[in-house]
Amino acid sequence: MLMALRFNVDEELENTFREAAMRKFGFTKGALSQAAEEAIRLWLASTSRGKFEGDPLQAIDGILSNIKMDSVKMQHLATKLWGKQR
Repeated sequence: MLMALRFNVDEELENTFREAAMRKFGFTKGALSQAAEEAIRLWLASTSRGKFEGDPLQAIDGILSNIKMDSVKMQHLATKLWGKQR
């Protein structure tokens, strides 16, 4: 099953990507899709840390054990921080 992704990139990056895709895959239909799929696979391979083993809830509990804040305060802080980034 094929899925569609839509995102924005810098104009210079787009032009460079298009040129590289056409050089590698030719001026054919699907060249950009092939190049994007290859780029995503390479990025995932370079950033993945392997399969997580264990209970994810225990892992999160361990990560958050030093935080002295209840979940409601944490959620409000996260909302504030996300709002500042946009």
